[in-house]
Amino acid sequence: MKPVIIAGPCVIESQECLETVAQELVRINQNLGVDVIFKASFDKANRTSITSFRGPGLEKGLQMLADIKSKFGLRLLTDIHESCQAEPVGQVVDVLQIPAFLCRQTDLLVAASKTGKVVNIKKAQFLSGLDMEYPVQKVRESGNDNVWLTERGNIYGYNNLVVDFRNIPDMKRFTPTVIMDCTHSVQRPGAAGGKTGGNREFVPSMALAAKAFGATGYFFEVHPDPEQAKSDGPNMLYLKDLESVVKSLL
Repeated sequence: MKPVIIAGPCVIESQECLETVAQELVRINQNLGVDVIFKASFDKANRTSITSFRGPGLEKGLQMLADIKSKFGLRLLTDIHESCQAEPVGQVVDVLQIPAFLCRQTDLLVAASKTGKVVNIKKAQFLSGLDMEYPVQKVRESGNDNVWLTERGNIYGYNNLVVDFRNIPDMKRFTPTVIMDCTHSVQRPGAAGGKTGGNREFVPSMALAAKAFGATGYFFEVHPDPEQAKSDGPNMLYLKDLESVVKSLL
């Protein structure tokens, strides 16, 4: 069974950037026989600084994502931060993602559940894998069994994350689909002078280690030129390197 692969830029920067990434994902799908889900955020509501770029917003962002789906035939994933966003987002995307810091927000989980779409819940940086039983329960008891969980590391002192890979088999007790977020797990939160730093050189190893612990999917933020990206550049993969990393997992 092929793993779930999620990839795309951190935030919607421009239609040109979205299409550049989408073209490469379509090529990888054809070359490797996988089904890469396209990811991009219409709003980054938890940026470190108030001056940081957040994205085009809900209405324009959803239209841009819908255009990608129509033109390239890719499935879509994006994140929501407020319960009122669930319904309109659910009309466009295939997977609604719950950000890690919000994974215990009951109203948000219930609203996402009611769309009937897959709900991907990212494990909070302050929770264990076993703690994720309860967010899964909230979605399922609201009428939706399509729940994924994503590991993205735990807070380790200041400005650092560490991954306890035991969280992957622990979370598989609650859902068969457990994703490894290979790029956010190498972040250095708030460690770059008002923005987040990171160590992208460890991304391929994070993916392979997660595979050894039974991950069934992998999440990669990618960009044609991460050094110029408007969000999460230091931990994003270069788009040109994505195919080789996915190959290593197959």
